[in-house]
Amino acid sequence: MTIFAGIAEFERTRIISWTNDGRVAAKARGVTFGRPKKMRLDQQELARELVKDGKSISAVARTFNVHPATIYRVIEG
Repeated sequence: MTIFAGIAEFERTRIISWTNDGRVAAKARGVTFGRPKKMRLDQQELARELVKDGKSISAVARTFNVHPATIYRVIEG
C-alpha cells in the first residue's frame, strides 16, 4: 500500500507541474483566463454616461441586456 501511495503522490506532483507549465505557456501566448466580460470598455463608458445623465440603472441594464448588478459594478469601477 505504501508503494502505491508513493507512486500516486509522484504522479500527482507531475500532473501539477505539467498543469502549471501549460498555464504559464498559455499566459505567454496571451490567453485570458476566467469568465468573459459582459460589457466592452466603450459600453461601460456609455453606461456611466447614461446613469450620470439621469437614466435609471434598470433601464441602462435593459439597454445592454445585462443584470442591474453589472451596471452597479461598472459605475463603481
